[in-house]
Amino acid sequence: MASPQPPPPSAGTAINRTTSDGGTVILNKYHLTRFLGRGSFAKVYHGRSLVDKSSVAVKVIEKPSTADPTMEPRLVREVAAMRRLNHPNILKLHEVMATKTKIYLVMELAAGGELFTQLTRRGRMKEATARFYFQQLVSALHFCHQNGVAHRDLKPQNLLLDKKGNLKISDFGLSALPESHRDGMLHTACGTPAFTAPEIVRGKGYDGAKADAWSCGVILFNILTGYLPFDDGNLPNMYRKIHNREIVFPGWISKPSRMVIHKLLDPNPKTRMSIESLMGLPWFRKSLKHHPPIELCHDEDASTNFMKLNTTMNAFDIISLSSGLNLSGIFEEKVTKERRFTSMANAEEIRKRVVEVGERLGYRLKKMKDEVSCNNKRDDQDVVGLVKGRVIVLVRLLEVVPELLLVQLTAVDGGDGFGEVEWEELKVGFHDIVVSWHNVVQ
Repeated sequence: MASPQPPPPSAGTAINRTTSDGGTVILNKYHLTRFLGRGSFAKVYHGRSLVDKSSVAVKVIEKPSTADPTMEPRLVREVAAMRRLNHPNILKLHEVMATKTKIYLVMELAAGGELFTQLTRRGRMKEATARFYFQQLVSALHFCHQNGVAHRDLKPQNLLLDKKGNLKISDFGLSALPESHRDGMLHTACGTPAFTAPEIVRGKGYDGAKADAWSCGVILFNILTGYLPFDDGNLPNMYRKIHNREIVFPGWISKPSRMVIHKLLDPNPKTRMSIESLMGLPWFRKSLKHHPPIELCHDEDASTNFMKLNTTMNAFDIISLSSGLNLSGIFEEKVTKERRFTSMANAEEIRKRVVEVGERLGYRLKKMKDEVSCNNKRDDQDVVGLVKGRVIVLVRLLEVVPELLLVQLTAVDGGDGFGEVEWEELKVGFHDIVVSWHNVVQ
């Protein structure tokens, strides 16, 4: 049954307008028509580009100051991960736009809905079909790990299907970026208990890639059987079963499939099979000559499918919340003389750190004014200059949302040309107050 239709997004500003069919045109770029689903702080609509008529999913998020406070860190991780990962089996973020009251995430449309929905309708999958999806999942996950990203919340609800039946990993709100590692390990407990690796809940450091491998084992068991390997309403009992690897396989699961699941669901991450080893197994490498027998909807019927909401975006992408400008250009620019990072530290803490890091690296500090254009108005903004010889680095603080600041480090020409900026040394100096770096050359 289709979800009840809420009123279309309010126009709210002169740059949005309501159309005769009850939809809304946002920023003169996309026509929002049908409601597809909702999350804790966002709604998603089917949209069409006014340029090429292509179909997209547009998530409409209220300005963060009125939303769930837990949204901010998820915003940072989600878009930071999605902009870093370009893979056919990872949901694409096309662009981010904003008005004074709303943020719009323009996403790839996954018209087939959730993989979870297919399980609910069909109970379980044949081995060939399950392997088809599993190959796509593992291939995309391997790509994530190669780029330093661990998903940490893999489950069928976060695996979407496009209209051709291809899998798309979504919801990177709990993902870990390379900057999240301490001593090569992750330390944040997160995820969904039935799919989460046991080492995550122990409160000690863990390998994000190995934790994702565990979740893959749970998912493979789930789609082959229609139920979970360690499902128990009593969490202590469930963790006991996990620790003892109490897996009961139904008779229809083949011996090779059992072997793969057994090696992935090893409670010891040191001996657990890695994603790389998994991809080398004959069972995994067996090619499929057909697509899975799943009938999917066309774009026009997408409203009858539940679209999983990726209700997070990168705070860096909402710097201009009040400007109503298209922010997609921020993602595309290649800045060679600039570095930016977001921080949850307050302005005074950041300014103090700038002084400490600058003095330690031999810079002298110079207070200066910088004219910044905003909404066709020019305002004075306090800027700290780090000066050493021909090197001048301007440090600006911009409030993105309450309790989240963007720190912009810009090398400027001091009259004798650019000097050599010690970017890596500066990065090390700020590491413990950084949420995520942007425009950093890897």
